Amino acid sequence: MRCPFCGNIDTQVKDSRPAEDHVSIRRRRFCPACGGRFTTYERVQLRDLVVIKSNGKREDFDRDKLERSIRISMQKRPIDPERIDQMISGIVRRLESMGETDIDSKQIGEIVMEALARIDTVAYVRFASVYKNFQAADDFEDFVHELRPPVSPGEE
Repeated sequence: MRCPFCGNIDTQVKDSRPAEDHVSIRRRRFCPACGGRFTTYERVQLRDLVVIKSNGKREDFDRDKLERSIRISMQKRPIDPERIDQMISGIVRRLESMGETDIDSKQIGEIVMEALARIDTVAYVRFASVYKNFQAADDFEDFVHELRPPVSPGEE
């Protein structure tokens, strides 16, 4: 593994341990050339996925990009970071096990929204506002209205 500080290719593993509910391995590394320390994660990848964007453009699936968008929607929410990691790993496993290497970005968005809805409704609405491209406050109101069950006249 190349050192991110000096570029030396001869780094040493100092510690390895399971991470993210045993779906990855966390390795602490040391560079003897510059003394730098850094962490790497090793995960199983079943297949190389390609995302087909709404404009038809194709790009390699990027787990980090998925994680960033989910973490942005979860900012300042009382959700355990490990639970977020487990959710992300579950989404990636689900995508990899679908049997297809080409996946529509819309399908990924739906899977993420489904997972967020089970964990935190605020994060779900935040993600939906970007995913569904809300343009006005009315868009939020309509979306939140769909989340709430209808109130019968005697319950008001």
